[in-house]
Order: sequence, then structure tokens, then C-alpha cells
Amino acid sequence: MKNIAIIMGGYSSEYKISLISGNVVFETLDKTKYNPYRIHVFKEKWVYVDTNNAEFPIDKNDFSVTVGAKKITFDVVFNAIHGTPGEDGLLQAYFELLGLPQTSCDYYQAALTFNKRDLLSVLKPYGIKTATSYYLNKGDSINTTAIVEKVGLPCFVKPNKSGSSFGISKVKTEAELPIAIEIAYKEDNEIIIESFLDGTEVSVGVINYKGKITVLPITEIVSENDFFDYEAKYLGKSQEITPARITPEMTQKVSAIAQRAYEILKMKGFSRSEFIIVDGEPFMLEMNTIPGLTTESLIPQQAKAAGISLVDLFTNAIELALENN
Repeated sequence: MKNIAIIMGGYSSEYKISLISGNVVFETLDKTKYNPYRIHVFKEKWVYVDTNNAEFPIDKNDFSVTVGAKKITFDVVFNAIHGTPGEDGLLQAYFELLGLPQTSCDYYQAALTFNKRDLLSVLKPYGIKTATSYYLNKGDSINTTAIVEKVGLPCFVKPNKSGSSFGISKVKTEAELPIAIEIAYKEDNEIIIESFLDGTEVSVGVINYKGKITVLPITEIVSENDFFDYEAKYLGKSQEITPARITPEMTQKVSAIAQRAYEILKMKGFSRSEFIIVDGEPFMLEMNTIPGLTTESLIPQQAKAAGISLVDLFTNAIELALENN
């Protein structure tokens, strides 16, 4: 039986969602094949949490834990941390140094995709379309006229490195820009301001399933709010329609772009890319490499539509991590 460390929590605003994702993995994993361990990773502590909620500190030298007289080591790490340090490459690099297989992409891909500006810059030369954007770093002078001239109104102000739509604002007037910029700076010291793309929003899951890069059925996002924000994502303020109500031709087009991005970046594990289709052209917004794995999350919904159960999805991730090592 392999020992699986399911890491969850993290250092960002997304830690609550990560704990839910991690617990879904813990509950779902095939217990006839694996011994799952819940590992909470927080700034102040890394601990193994047993079924009685007792906590045992992780030894960061070799990522082991001692319970009583017994030292437990792990065969694979199942990464369910959204945001830093699980989605931005820090833990991927740490586990690579320890020679410990883990289920997400490698550290370079994690760092690159976590940085929206860098990701889109890398994909642009390959013909992948993106919104018009304007960049700001903390401390830069804010010229609202220049911003509006470049990206137009309405526009989106986003933290460059954050997930679950934390810190994002849709801005309708120039006067709202400074407030939206302040909100984004609470999450990150880099900002990306993007033109508003008026079209159909879709989310495309790409995974390596049994050794083959597989595009899952596409989800269409219809938000009741102004955009697919935190409430829309997690508090039911949106409709998520899988498969998306787009033509077979468009399905093929978006799927091909999502798969191409996965291959260009030499991705592993899960990825979920967001696109907005405007006048028959898909524009890429971002790629998530540790997408939500709660029962409401998009990748589990898409896997189900593809006839892949959660047990199969998680088993596949672990087996591929073992093979890749």
C-alpha cells in the first residue's frame, strides 16, 4: 500500500477552498490501494492531521512525520493547494529536490502559469489570442487616462498572481479605477488590467489520462454577477453548463487551443484554462494548474461528463506521478 500525502491549505486567501478540495481527495481515494494522509500546510505550521484531528508536525528535511514511535514517509504527494506555495512552483521545487513524486506540473510550469502576465506573453507567439492588457506594479504612478486609452471601458482589474477571483473588479468608469487597483494590490504587488471581452465564457479541463493528453467536455459559465467572481464560483451565483452550448466546430477549436497550450508548456497533471469566445475567436484569460476538486468544481463536473469517476481521476493522477518519477 502506497502512502499518499494530500497537501492542502496554503498561504493565500484560497486556503479554505483548498481544505475542501483536499478533504474530497481524502474521502474519495481508493483505500484498497492507498493510505491517504491529510497534511495541512500553513505559514505557521506544516502538520499531519489524523482522523481525530490530532496534529503531528512534518519534518521539512525529508517531508516525513513521526506518530508515536513510528516514522511515516510518503510515496506520492497529492497536491490540492490552490495559490501559494502549492500552485506557484515553490512546493513543486521542494518535492523535486527531495525526489518525491507529486501530482501537479513541474515547478517552472507552476510559476509561469501562476503569473498571468508571463503565461499570456509566452503563449502569444504561438497564435493564442489574449485580451488587450495594461500592467502595473506597486509603486507605479497610475495614469487612468492612459489605461482607458489602451484597454477601453468596461475593463477588468486583476491581481497578476491570485486565484478564485480574489481581488478582481469589473470597472465601468475611469473614476472607479483607483479603487479597483487598491483592491487588487491587497492580493498581489503586480496587476494586470484587461479589456472587457463580451462573449461566451468557457472553461476547458485538460488532463493526462492514462498516458494520453485528454481534453474534457467544456463548461460554459453563465454568471448572475457581473463576471465569474468568488460568489459566482463558490456560492452558486452562476450556471455552469457542461457540455457548453457551442457548436461542434467551436468545441473542436477551443479544445485544440487548450490542448496546444498544455503541450507547448509541457504540462503534467490537471490544467483548467479559461477562454472567452468573441465573434468565433477564443481568447485565453488564464490557466489554473491546481483547479478546485470539490464536488461543485469544474474539473470533477467535466470528468463526470466524460465518464471518468472521481476515484478514477485521482487514481490516475497518483499513478502518473509514480510513473513520471
